[in-house]
Amino acid sequence: QVQLVESGGGLVQSGGSLRLSCVASGLTFSSYSIGWFRQAPGKERIFVAVDRWSDGRTYYADSVKGRFTISRDNAKNTVYLQMNSLKPEDTGVYYCAARHGDYAYGSALYPTWGQGTQVTVSS
Repeated sequence: QVQLVESGGGLVQSGGSLRLSCVASGLTFSSYSIGWFRQAPGKERIFVAVDRWSDGRTYYADSVKGRFTISRDNAKNTVYLQMNSLKPEDTGVYYCAARHGDYAYGSALYPTWGQGTQVTVSS
């Protein structure tokens, strides 16, 4: 059974930092691209960042470039999202998602999701 578990969310002031973790089980982790998505209240789930399984290249939404960093540790079956210089508009539930093979930006292309972790940035 494939499972993703996120952790690391919380309440932080504007300008602060958080590191989210996504631990995967039940899959050959190194063969999966792992993405992070955010869903704010009443809004659609949007792409934040993705780590490409084949070469480790990373891709980011324009709104987080230069502030967020996605990384992975295949030995620990874990992907991280380091979030710096947080802004109130970064608030939402953050989900990690797994996709076998190449990366993708669309949430519909990811069949496996975690339960999400809440991030709240106060102004």
